[in-house]
Amino acid sequence: MPETSPILDVDGLTTVLTGSKTTILENVSFSLRAGEVLGVVGESGSGKSMLALAMMGLLPKAIRTASGRISLDGEDLIRLPADQWREKRGRDLAMIFQEPMTALNPVMRVGAQVEEVLRRRRGLSSSQARKVAIDLFHQVEIPSAEARLKSYPHEMSGGMRQRVMIAMAFAADARLLIADEPTTALDVTVQAQILDLLRKLQKERGLALLFITHDLGVIADIADTVLVLYAGRVAEVAPVRQIFDDPQHPYTKALIASIPKIEGPRDRLVTIEGNVPTVGTMPRGCRYAPRCPYRRDICETEAPPLRPVTQGQKVACLQPFGFPQLQEEAFL
Repeated sequence: MPETSPILDVDGLTTVLTGSKTTILENVSFSLRAGEVLGVVGESGSGKSMLALAMMGLLPKAIRTASGRISLDGEDLIRLPADQWREKRGRDLAMIFQEPMTALNPVMRVGAQVEEVLRRRRGLSSSQARKVAIDLFHQVEIPSAEARLKSYPHEMSGGMRQRVMIAMAFAADARLLIADEPTTALDVTVQAQILDLLRKLQKERGLALLFITHDLGVIADIADTVLVLYAGRVAEVAPVRQIFDDPQHPYTKALIASIPKIEGPRDRLVTIEGNVPTVGTMPRGCRYAPRCPYRRDICETEAPPLRPVTQGQKVACLQPFGFPQLQEEAFL
């Protein structure tokens, strides 16, 4: 594949509840190239984790893919037999889960779990797998790497468990890494260490990284491009600097306005009234309309398409673009 071609190309991805037409994700589209970091941001319930599970082929039985493509190096994963998609997990694409304590096997030593990936995905012998596992532990900066191979998950801190998960994700040399809120359960100091580690390894290996989080501060620190997801639909997608300097969607603007400021006079935090709609209660038109201070009648009946407004920036909104009148006070 040429370097300019996306490693991952998601086009019109729609998932529904099995046996119904109730959508979870609707017409989600984006692409990701080698060496690029795409940040996916949105409130809880926006569909971020469901997007990750759809790409990994790990959707729960109650949810199925209704339409769209998930192309990895030009091959549509959705149309692969289940066993072939399973073979690609860990080998071509890997995932770091939000809570390593539930993702790791509690009754297996962490070294054995990493070695199992190496034997299955790279065909290494037991002795070879052990040597590579030790090297991986060194790469993810686990101290006393050889001794730590014998530890059980409960004997390690949250940060160390997350480093083990990163080692497992890198074990099979996957070209695409999906990180689903990998720093949420960690304290601020450990969170910064894990982010620095991910950024370092991602750049060294030229990986495509899809980083899911609800934290815009993390997004500003690690992402090249940002995809704002709301109630299963893409609200906005743009380079990270444009998202923060010139947000075009009212939801993006509200998210940025809600970030606490460390300079200037102290004031009440900006909040977004209401909640993300639940499955089965999605509004007919724009899903953000019930919470939007700039909604019009058409917003409640017509779903906005995702369309370009500036170079590299797309927005799903029926309002005139630019929103010069949008001020933080509008969200108070």
